[in-house]
Amino acid sequence: MKPLLELDPTVVRKARSLARKAGQPVVKLAQSHTTVSVERATLRLAGLSGADHERVPWVNHLVDQVRDQVGLEHGVTTPVFDALRRGEAEDLLTLAQKAASGSVSFRLPEGREATRAQATARREVSRGIRTIDKQRTTRDRLVKRHGDPEQRPWIYLIVATGDIYEDIPQAQAAAREGADVIAVIRSTGQSLLDYVPEGATREGYAGTYATQENFRLMRAALDETSKELGRYIRLTNYASGLCMPEIATLAGLERLDMMLNDSMYGILFRDINPIRTFVDQRFSRQIHARAGIIINTGEDNYLTTADAVEAAHTVTVSQLLNEYFAKEAGLEDWQLGLGHAFEINPDLPDSFRMELAHALLARQLFPDAPLKWMPPTKHMTGDIFRGYLLDGFFNLVGAMTGQGILLVGMMTEAVVTPFLSDRDLALQNVRYVMNAAGGLTEDFHPPRDGFIQTRARQVLSEAVDLLDTIVHDSDSAGDPPLLAAIADGTFGLMKRPANAGKGLDGVVRRAPGYDNPATTLLETGETR
Repeated sequence: MKPLLELDPTVVRKARSLARKAGQPVVKLAQSHTTVSVERATLRLAGLSGADHERVPWVNHLVDQVRDQVGLEHGVTTPVFDALRRGEAEDLLTLAQKAASGSVSFRLPEGREATRAQATARREVSRGIRTIDKQRTTRDRLVKRHGDPEQRPWIYLIVATGDIYEDIPQAQAAAREGADVIAVIRSTGQSLLDYVPEGATREGYAGTYATQENFRLMRAALDETSKELGRYIRLTNYASGLCMPEIATLAGLERLDMMLNDSMYGILFRDINPIRTFVDQRFSRQIHARAGIIINTGEDNYLTTADAVEAAHTVTVSQLLNEYFAKEAGLEDWQLGLGHAFEINPDLPDSFRMELAHALLARQLFPDAPLKWMPPTKHMTGDIFRGYLLDGFFNLVGAMTGQGILLVGMMTEAVVTPFLSDRDLALQNVRYVMNAAGGLTEDFHPPRDGFIQTRARQVLSEAVDLLDTIVHDSDSAGDPPLLAAIADGTFGLMKRPANAGKGLDGVVRRAPGYDNPATTLLETGETR
C-alpha cells in the first residue's frame, strides 16, 4: 500500500527514538528479574505436565518447593536437575510429586556439580525448544500445502462457549463461512489465576479455559477444516495474565498461530504488577518469536475507558512501545499485530473521518505489520440495526486503509453472546464490503492539508509530546520513567504503581550466576 499521509519523517523518527528511550530501562529491569511463571514455563519446556487430584499443576508444586528451600534467585533448573542427578527421583514428574509431599531436599550445587546440573537442564529444556521449532516447520508446510487466504485483511472471529467440545464445531462452521482466524476467548478471570488449568475443560464463564489439551484439540480440528477448505485456518488464544510465559510456551508446543500479548493490558485492566508483567512479557515474546507466532496487542482497550478522540495519541504511543518491546524480544514486523479500534462516538460530527485518520496513521507508521483492527464495542447500544450499520462503517474503514487482521464486529455486541446466526450475518457484512470496496486503497487519497491529513499529524504530534514527557519529565523516584507514567494514569486513565498489584510476590531479582537454559537458547537461537 502506497503512503497516503504526508507525515514528516523527522517526526516519525523522533517518535521511535523516544519509544526506544522509554522502553530500554524496562528491558533492563526485565533482564535482571525472573518470576515464578518464567521458571514454571522453563520446566514445562523440559516436559513437566499434569496436576494433582485437586488440579494444582505439578509444575507449581515443584517451583514452590524450590523457592521455599533455596529460592529462585539462581533459577529453578539448577536445583531441580541437581536433585535428579543425586537420585532424589527417577524423572521430573516423580520429583515434582515427591516434592509436593515434602520428601525432597533441594540445594544450590557448586562447582562441577552445578556445571553438570546445568548441562542436564539445558539438554532437557532444549527438547521443548526443538518441539516448538518442529511445530513452526509444520505450520510452514501446511500453509504451503493448503494456502493462505487470497486477500487481506484476514477475517478474525471469536468463539467462546465455555465448553471446548462446543467451541470446536462452532469454530469449524465459522471457518466454512469465511473466517481466516479463530480466536478462542478465555474464561473470565483466568488471567488472574497463578496456574494453568489442566486437561480439556467443559465449563467456563464467557469463554473457555486456555489449557494445553484445549489448544491441542482445537488445533487438530482446524487442521481438518484447513484440509477441507484448501486454506490454512489460524488459531488464536491469550498469552496474558499471571501465567503469560507458560501459556505462550504451551501455544508454541501445540502450534497456535496468534496470541494476544500486549505490553500493558494486564497492568492497566487486570491490576497485575507492572514489573511482573514486563518480565513475563519479555520471556513470552521470545517464545512467540521462536515459534513464529503473530502477537495481537490491546490498544483498543484504552478507548473503552478513555475518550477515543482525546486519547487517540495514547494508542499511538502504546503501539510504538509495543513495537520496541516486541522487536527487542526477537519478533519481526510480520509478527506485529498492533491493535487499534473503531471506538469514536458515532454521534460526534466527522467521527468517520477521524476513524479514517487514525486507521491510516497506524497503517503508515507500521507499513509491514499486519495491524489488528477492532470493531465498535463501547458505543454499541443494543439496537442491532444501528450496530450492523456501525460494523459496516468499520469494515469500510478497514477496506480503505489496508488493515491486516479484521476482527468481525457483532450486531449483538452488549446484548448477548453471539449465536451462529449472528456470526453468519456479521461475516456477510464483511464479505459484502470487501467484495464491493476492497480495492478502495488504490483510489482513496486524502487531500494534502485536508481534515484527515491534519488529524493524523495532530495525533502523531501529541504522541511525540507524550513520549517526550515520559522520557524527560517523569518523577520516577528510582523507577524507569515508563513505570512512573503508568503509575500516574497516563494510559487508559488507570493508575498502577510499580510496587503494587497482583503477582508482585512472584517477582524475584536474579542473583549473580542465575541460569535459565530456556532464556539462553531463545536469545542465542541455538537448539541444544
